[in-house]
Amino acid sequence: MIRNDAGVHPNLSFDQAPPFGVPLRFLLTAPWFGVAAGLLLAWSGKSAVATRWSADALAVTHLLVAGYLLQAMSGALFQFVPVAAGGNVWRPRLVAAIVHPLFIVAAIVLAAGFLSFDGRLLRLAAGLFAPAVLILVSIVGMALLCTPARGATVMTLRLAVGGLAVTVALGVVLAEGLAGSHGWPLIAMTNVHAAWGLGGWALMLVLGVSYFVVPMFQLTPPYPASFARWASIALVGVLVVWTLQLSGAPPDWLPLVWLAGFAVAGAYAGLTLSLQQRRRRRVTDPTFLFFRGAMACLFVAFVSAGLMLLWPDLGQDPRAAWWLGVLVIAGGFVSLVNGMAYKIVPFLCWLHLQRLAGIGGIVPNMREMLTERAQKNQLRLHFVAVALLLAATFYPKAVVPGGVVFAVASAWLGWNLIGAARRYRVFKGRGFARVASQGS
Repeated sequence: MIRNDAGVHPNLSFDQAPPFGVPLRFLLTAPWFGVAAGLLLAWSGKSAVATRWSADALAVTHLLVAGYLLQAMSGALFQFVPVAAGGNVWRPRLVAAIVHPLFIVAAIVLAAGFLSFDGRLLRLAAGLFAPAVLILVSIVGMALLCTPARGATVMTLRLAVGGLAVTVALGVVLAEGLAGSHGWPLIAMTNVHAAWGLGGWALMLVLGVSYFVVPMFQLTPPYPASFARWASIALVGVLVVWTLQLSGAPPDWLPLVWLAGFAVAGAYAGLTLSLQQRRRRRVTDPTFLFFRGAMACLFVAFVSAGLMLLWPDLGQDPRAAWWLGVLVIAGGFVSLVNGMAYKIVPFLCWLHLQRLAGIGGIVPNMREMLTERAQKNQLRLHFVAVALLLAATFYPKAVVPGGVVFAVASAWLGWNLIGAARRYRVFKGRGFARVASQGS
């Protein structure tokens, strides 16, 4: 067992890793939703910036969160839960074969429903998401409940899977409401749905994974035990109180709850930046740089939220939602997905070739699967896109080049990951690993 201040984890169980194609199919799909979101932004222009309630803004947001992030984070779960958390995921190939295409079709239909104001499409999307998420939550959740591992990582991953279930349940109710089936308070429910999706699912998952991978791969000190123990509990508390607005008129202190949610994200970002400054080796690979950029965006989002609370006119400006959305989604979570994909995909290629080669076999290293130069060039373009999208808050015309650059950066990520998978298949097809093993 590996113990650090953030809890107890099992040794990495590579023998429990899922088949190569299970996490890969999700990770290879995710960037292309970023391409679609970027192109839609460029086509929509200023209307996406003007208000969070426009059809274009809703479609772009859901292409990113229900397409890009859900695909990538689901793929990471399939890999991380058995290998790092010691959970035995039941028949991962079958589960992925069902969930993955449902997620793709559901996200596309959902975006089309927002763009066309067609309630039937929104209902169809909800009907596709609900069984897919139920299957994913049931299988992965059972693996996390049955694992012998203990500690902050496992606890937080369990909460993240529960957060995904709550998010989708609220989304299904919202889809019915937008289709005209009931009189729910749709604005309040949308706010609660967004909070559970970004906080209870995405941020919670990032917290759980970070406790394990940041000290291990970035060679930082471990997260303090007190933070790892209480951050997820505090986040759940904030979300539960935030959800109470569905019971009636929002109380006067609700903005403080809103700020408390950003405070958890800001504390995590600030602490991670501090730990990175104290890492044992001054390695600045693309994953580290993506992580660092994401933490900076999340911390700026927290500071911005505080300023909006102090000066209500800032928070009431319709563009405030755009500013925070770009920082949190594009700058924060999409950047993290970029960085982790560059760590996971080459590692999967190396791991499965190593299995073929056997003990003593010689296989290509991870840098041969995906060069650092290609990663860093794509990283620069991604953060140029984030900067342009932030600039669109003040100069709305910047959303057009920002959308185009974001689409190109996402396509570049997708192409880089496909290239790594192709190199794996070339080496495997040539019998490279087997030959290397025989010659050792």
